[in-house]
Amino acid sequence: MNQKFLFIITLLLTGFFNTIAQESHNSELFLELKAQDSIFFERSFNQCDLEYLQRNISDELRFYHDQGGMQDREQFLLNTEKNICSNPDLKPVRQVEPGSLEVYPLYRDGKLYGAVQHGKHNFYIREPGKEDRWTGIARFTHLWLRKDKSWILTEVLSYDHREPRPEEIETRKLNRLLQENNVPAVGLAIIEKRKLISTSVYGSLDGVIPAPPNTIFKVASLTKPVVALTTLRLIDQGKLDLDEPLYKYWVDPDLKEDKRYKKLTPRLVLSHQTGFPNWRYLDENNKLTFQFDPGTGYQYSGEGFEYLREAIENKLQKPIEDLAHELIFKPAGMTDTRFWWDDSMDESRYARNFDVAGELIPTNKYYEANAAANLLTTVTDYGRFLEYVINGAGLSTKLFREMTRKQAEVGETSYFGLGWEILTGFTQGEYALLHTGKDPGVSTLAIMFPESGNGYLIFMNGDNKDKIYETLLTQKLYLGNELWNSR
Repeated sequence: MNQKFLFIITLLLTGFFNTIAQESHNSELFLELKAQDSIFFERSFNQCDLEYLQRNISDELRFYHDQGGMQDREQFLLNTEKNICSNPDLKPVRQVEPGSLEVYPLYRDGKLYGAVQHGKHNFYIREPGKEDRWTGIARFTHLWLRKDKSWILTEVLSYDHREPRPEEIETRKLNRLLQENNVPAVGLAIIEKRKLISTSVYGSLDGVIPAPPNTIFKVASLTKPVVALTTLRLIDQGKLDLDEPLYKYWVDPDLKEDKRYKKLTPRLVLSHQTGFPNWRYLDENNKLTFQFDPGTGYQYSGEGFEYLREAIENKLQKPIEDLAHELIFKPAGMTDTRFWWDDSMDESRYARNFDVAGELIPTNKYYEANAAANLLTTVTDYGRFLEYVINGAGLSTKLFREMTRKQAEVGETSYFGLGWEILTGFTQGEYALLHTGKDPGVSTLAIMFPESGNGYLIFMNGDNKDKIYETLLTQKLYLGNELWNSR
């Protein structure tokens, strides 16, 4: 038996089993062995039910440890009692790494007699009143033999033991924070000294499938800075004027009897001084109206950006997505961004959206561009956009200064420029350009500090944003190979 097992181990370590019949993760055998692993370790290792342990291991058990050598059944039981179960106030516990399990069936004469189970597990120290402390990582390979209708653990190989690295500990903390707040995934980007230095995605697309680095997020109102910069690039090229009346190219049918529409300009739209509500559908009559005279106050409005889009498209006879691609996406190196669910959209990478309770929100697919919302992009692409902006955005120095000038007062230390909120009150003359996005199941934030050249981007596919924002914006976290430090 030992020679057979060591032969199996050799095949596993050389990758041979990856070329043969690994059990599907949905198969009956895989699910049965997954449950067996969970129950066995929870009762024997975590709860120290030693009677259960004795009943479920073979009389011929062999345990191979890369640091502790080989143990037979008797020594294995003694070591478990002494090292794992002797001190309940300092208790080692084990958890399998989600998604790491593999199962390979063993047949004799066409009949299943055993299975090899392979995976990775994590070890923690549990102390009363404290959070479990992650202390180790290892790989394991188990040989389970079928006995009647039960599984008996017969051979164990435990190897590749190591301590978790600092960034792994921080990543696990972040994943736990996501779980606690019913947010499946978060995407992060870091800009340091005007250069995009790190992008990363953590969590899952839908609570199950791991989120890849190129996860596509819906980013809600982070669409507006893209449209704002597209507008400013047109102004810089002389195709539009910042204070040009928009009524020459578009008048909303709801406003035809209200001549205040003649006061609307790109400047008033980009600084949210149109007098429009955020969205007309929020009013009882479902019609667009002025709630105050344009240019006399600040009020955030998605309607304003849609109004601007209509005017620009009518004047230039080009859709906003074509203009953005030419003026923003191409020069910024954004290759995975779109305004709507076009033919290039890879739905398998889309981060599904979840509400406060962690319930899945049905995906609403849009097939028309909206200048105020619904942009689909990745943290890498939008990170490149922020890098482009903080390096001048392809604008003249004069227009870039106008973009970052206080156009409208929002609060005591906050203002709106052209497309960006401006936060003041920092030391040494620093200020921040900020924009957020919020839709059902969408929470996004982009912030840049033009003087230092630093910036941070956060995408989430869930509603419970506050605790996650607070952690990411107030703490230093080692994530990936970089230090996430937004302070």
